[in-house]
Amino acid sequence: MKNFVFQNPTRLVFGRGQIAKLASLIPSDARLMITFGGGSVKKNGVYEQVVEALKGREWEEFWGIEPNPSIETLKKAIAIGKEKKIDFLLAVGGGSTIDGTKLIAAGIKYDGDAWELVKRGAYKDTVPLATVLTLPATGSEMNSGAVISRYETREKYAFYSRYPVFSILDPEVTYSLPEHQVACGLADTFVHVMEQYMTTTSQSRVMDRWAEGLLSTVMEIAPLIKQDKCNYDLMADFMLSATMGLNGYVAMGVTEDWATHMIGHELTALHRITHGETLAIVFPGMLRVLREQKKGKILQYAHRVLGINEGSENEVIDEAIRRTEDFFRSLGLTTRLSENNIGEDTICEIERRFTERGAAYGEAGNVDGKLAAKILRSCM
Repeated sequence: MKNFVFQNPTRLVFGRGQIAKLASLIPSDARLMITFGGGSVKKNGVYEQVVEALKGREWEEFWGIEPNPSIETLKKAIAIGKEKKIDFLLAVGGGSTIDGTKLIAAGIKYDGDAWELVKRGAYKDTVPLATVLTLPATGSEMNSGAVISRYETREKYAFYSRYPVFSILDPEVTYSLPEHQVACGLADTFVHVMEQYMTTTSQSRVMDRWAEGLLSTVMEIAPLIKQDKCNYDLMADFMLSATMGLNGYVAMGVTEDWATHMIGHELTALHRITHGETLAIVFPGMLRVLREQKKGKILQYAHRVLGINEGSENEVIDEAIRRTEDFFRSLGLTTRLSENNIGEDTICEIERRFTERGAAYGEAGNVDGKLAAKILRSCM
């Protein structure tokens, strides 16, 4: 196990009716801005709960943070935040709203162009923020990361800031989510864990078992949620799995990958494909191309998570990859580029971008432009 320092300061407030605690969690003298996405919170009752919880207070509202939040939109919120001297932010929504709010929190305190912060990759001098999560997927409610897009140039980059002060997770607010969003959230959660697990063996028994528990849970609850997404216990397990999958708890002292995400970000930037669906396309291809490099971990995953215990090593690996792709398809997601009308031009552009940046992703640092292109061609 590698040396590490771990700290996660986010206070997790979980369960039914917890939105009502907002008034006691946000400082009473805060100059507050609440950020939202496209308006679904007014249909599912979350907005009303937030308003009721903060009755008697004043705040600014900013609406319209898109899926894959854009710098173009976020700059508008930053300008309002500076004008109104906002000193506390509350993001109400899914991962995109929370991601965008992390950049707003940094941009309010920054004198230059907020896109400079995105290209820099990190900025810690921010306005405090908190979240009310409505869509489990990204884990952004309990980590310091965000992913920000620039539509004008079709770019998408990771950005790191401060952790949320607190995050409220009420599983009941997920009942009205569209099936496709639930499917993408499950895929996102699954691959987040895999990016921290599917590297090399014998690093940490603790991390391996924790990761395998999350993977098994997601695969177990996914078909049950499809039958009944208004089941509190199922959605509670989904919500908590998404949060625990990317809050640092399964990454302590182990190598990580993240090449699938980096390739997936490019597919989203170029074609606006939902993030979770890009992962469902790329991850099986990653396993196909890097099967020898990841051989030990694929076999461990096959035995412990999938219960594959018969056949030669190659047969077990083949079956594990097939079942993984089948899992994504069982969610209702596509797993091939051709299903999304994506061809060689896109593959060449992603290879060019990776090469231009000197990309070296993956636990071995070997996923460069050429290898990314090979992975994508295996996904045709």
